[in-house]
Amino acid sequence: METFGDPAVWLPWTFAALMGLSILIYVILDGFDLGVGLLMPLADDAEKDLLVASIGPFWDANETWLVLAIGLLLVAFPPAHGIILTALYFPVFVMLVGLILRGVSFEFRAKAPIAQKPRWNLAFFLGSLLAAMSQGFMLGMYVMGLTWTVSHVAFALLTAVFLTVGYSFIGAAWLIAKTGGDLQARAVGWARGGIWGLIFGIGGISLATPFVSPRIFDKWFSLPEFFYLSPMPLLSLALVGYLWWQIRHLPRPDDRRAWGPFAAAMALFTLAFGGMAYSFYPYVVPEQITIYDAAAAPESLSIILIGTLFVLPAILGYTALSYYIFRGKATELRYD
Repeated sequence: METFGDPAVWLPWTFAALMGLSILIYVILDGFDLGVGLLMPLADDAEKDLLVASIGPFWDANETWLVLAIGLLLVAFPPAHGIILTALYFPVFVMLVGLILRGVSFEFRAKAPIAQKPRWNLAFFLGSLLAAMSQGFMLGMYVMGLTWTVSHVAFALLTAVFLTVGYSFIGAAWLIAKTGGDLQARAVGWARGGIWGLIFGIGGISLATPFVSPRIFDKWFSLPEFFYLSPMPLLSLALVGYLWWQIRHLPRPDDRRAWGPFAAAMALFTLAFGGMAYSFYPYVVPEQITIYDAAAAPESLSIILIGTLFVLPAILGYTALSYYIFRGKATELRYD
């Protein structure tokens, strides 16, 4: 009988955990800068520059986590990589177009003549919208087992809308923390609207997931597992209540608790992601292939793990350093 001390067991589990961590960090970090891009049409011309400045030092580093997650999927679970990307080829293509459009417009809007700047602002918004919608669609299709049926596509489209609105909420929460004055007050208003996407998105996926398969239903509603897991939805409800209370009482004159909504949103995303991970484990492709069946040979994983132990701290280090150096309120970007 295989035990966790067996490399064929602990190595796939380790790489699945690292891949999940990378995806979670990407969703939170790139989620807020995608959300800021989604809010561009709601800001006036002067505020648009400050919106971009609030994410300027971070957005490149944020996208590194997506590259790491896909790289880990490719090298650690090659069969799953082929199945997932084949099933999601079109939304992945749309996401890449959106990310490229964001990157190009981010650079060009700073150097274009004033008359052309609105076009690049629009391109930045459209790139953010394409990336957010495609990620939500992929999430919905993954939850539904990567099978293309009318009902599954409809659910994925609904998930795409809710995730996009949820991203706009976490983007607004970021702006509450990183800006002040009139823009901060407007960001609070945007957060009050965006919180519904966050609630309905997380709630819809959480309710739908147990009904995808009897196995997942049993993992959540069998006894005593039901009682062990009950703190997760209860804590999620408490965080939603805290978020609602916070945005009803912000902004404060002394700027206290400005980081509260963003921190609570991160915790809520983490709980939702943890619930999904628990639901689908040990499958990397829902109900088709487990992480142990899809894993590369233990000898290969051992070598890859050595490289990962150098790469991961480096990415964590420069991500943390960038956030430390550019802490405080955002100011307008300066271009030399």
